[in-house]
Amino acid sequence: MRFSHSILVICLITCTVSCTGSRIIKFPNKVDTKDKPIVLQHKQVEFVTDVGVYVSNDFPGARLNNISVKNDSTLILRIQPENEPINNSAYFAFKTWTSNERDIYFQFSYPKGYKHRYIPKYETANRGWVQVDSTVFFIKDTIATLKFRVLKDTTLIAAQEVRTSQDVKDWYTGLTKKNAPTTRLKSIGKTHLGRDIPMMDIYKGSATNKDIIVLLTRQHPPEVTGYFAFQSFLETILQSGKLTDAFLEKYRVIAFPLMNPDGVDLGHWRHNAGGVDLNRDWGRYRQPEVSAVTNRIENIVKEQEVKVLLGVDFHSTWHDVFYTNVEREHTNLPNFVSDWFTQLEANIPNYKVNEKSAISTKPVSKGWFLKRFNAVGITYEIGDETPRDFITLKGKISAHEMMKLLTNSN
Repeated sequence: MRFSHSILVICLITCTVSCTGSRIIKFPNKVDTKDKPIVLQHKQVEFVTDVGVYVSNDFPGARLNNISVKNDSTLILRIQPENEPINNSAYFAFKTWTSNERDIYFQFSYPKGYKHRYIPKYETANRGWVQVDSTVFFIKDTIATLKFRVLKDTTLIAAQEVRTSQDVKDWYTGLTKKNAPTTRLKSIGKTHLGRDIPMMDIYKGSATNKDIIVLLTRQHPPEVTGYFAFQSFLETILQSGKLTDAFLEKYRVIAFPLMNPDGVDLGHWRHNAGGVDLNRDWGRYRQPEVSAVTNRIENIVKEQEVKVLLGVDFHSTWHDVFYTNVEREHTNLPNFVSDWFTQLEANIPNYKVNEKSAISTKPVSKGWFLKRFNAVGITYEIGDETPRDFITLKGKISAHEMMKLLTNSN
């Protein structure tokens, strides 16, 4: 049985200089970020007669391109990326259920050159996410297989916890309402497919003379552990107290909680609906999401005559790591990185910062913050399987220690 697909090409008119007014930044390694065709999944619910189960990719965030029957208890799941070349980060998500409960083996199949990345997780009837263990999931000769008890209740099986654009919207809308009038919610533009690009504008009192801290996440759709850290970080900034009050009276936080809503809902491995890695477009701004964000930051800086001090971009990778820029001495916060990391190690039990510092040769966000505004740029990466309670703790403490450093609080 085949889940058919179609090709989508989205066209953009680009300028020799930025259409948004954002200053073009030159990086040593150029990346072509013009629109490229993507493969759309055909959404459907199928009853697989040979094994007696239903399988569906008919929901936001799904990724399943086709299935085939290996034997009366084994299904081969074909998972393909939205286009190529692409980062080797194979993402999958599908639903399954049956009238008669039974064990099914799901084998994951990827195009040549790609391999399995994520330990499967599942959620049944909205009862919370569970990560499978080695008794039911194994990789042999590069073939990943999940043995799963398919139930009458619908189970969502995915590479990572599914957080759709609506899920994220529910979170940031609720957080905004809870923290009004400190937090203001705006749409700063539209994606390729017409979804809002949200921005949370956070400060106390007047916006005048407040230098800026920028937070962003979900440039890459499946990277939800980075998003979880972003949630904890931002919620900590918005907690009522002397430190947060002092921080938001002095600084303005510009937060972008969902950079790539199209890619999230399309179930993409990495790219947006234009077929592009957004974190390679921070030089020419050819994609509407990056264009809208950079233009908004530029406008605030110009209108208020303020500085961007810090930009933190939350992502996920194999293991926790902070990617930083080598250049520190002449930035707006020359001692921040070393001081911040020292405080993280002092306040997170049994924790050692994993930092990888380099020169940003490609047009990524952390390089853009440095090159455009002389700001500190940091890519805050969380491991795919980092314990979720530790992600929350790390996000909370890192936000708290950032605020202490920037307000000179003890």
